[in-house]
Amino acid sequence: MNDLPPPPPGDDRFDPEQIEAARKIFAGPIQFLKSAPSLEHLPSPDVPEIAFAGRSNVGKSSLLNALTGRTSLARTSVTPGRTQELNFFDIGTPLKLRLVDMPGYGFAKAPKDMVRKWRYLVNDYLRGRQVLKRTLVLIDSRHGIKDVDRDVFEMLDKAATSYRIVLTKTDKIKATELDDVYAAVGEEVRKRPAAHPDVISTSSEKGMGIAELRAAVIESIG
Repeated sequence: MNDLPPPPPGDDRFDPEQIEAARKIFAGPIQFLKSAPSLEHLPSPDVPEIAFAGRSNVGKSSLLNALTGRTSLARTSVTPGRTQELNFFDIGTPLKLRLVDMPGYGFAKAPKDMVRKWRYLVNDYLRGRQVLKRTLVLIDSRHGIKDVDRDVFEMLDKAATSYRIVLTKTDKIKATELDDVYAAVGEEVRKRPAAHPDVISTSSEKGMGIAELRAAVIESIG
């Protein structure tokens, strides 16, 4: 008897060759490059970048670790004083792309000056980074889209920055509930001018949707 849950809904446009090509890239060398507290500290804009954004506790670190096949990659930069910085990871040899781990948003207890700093940094990065190919906005499948997520959508729409929704923790809810969340999220984002119309469902713990997410990342850098 198969104890694994059925795979979540997701993007089925990727063929086995795309899945395997993406797997090989992420199976290669991956390393933490640097943290950037301001635009002056960004790395040279000579490599395609994919940014990861999401509410606090959405499972971003777990997803980055699952995506890269590492157990603690995202924790490399998680030290006191760095939580409001952009963290860059180099992928592949020769260098193929960079993943950008953005600080979580929507944490109610965060000081107002910290929230303001986050907004300025992220706003400026999203609007002015020419090598940014796509932003992946993570949504906890147990909670769906919140108003604070919509604020980020608006920011990305106004900046004409391409983004795509990734549902996280899909193993934590029933399949019927996931179907409803997936449909509701898809319906909303398809009305957004800068949003990719297809939503990807993932589970870092079970590995569901991770291969498709890798393929989506590689596809987005062209």
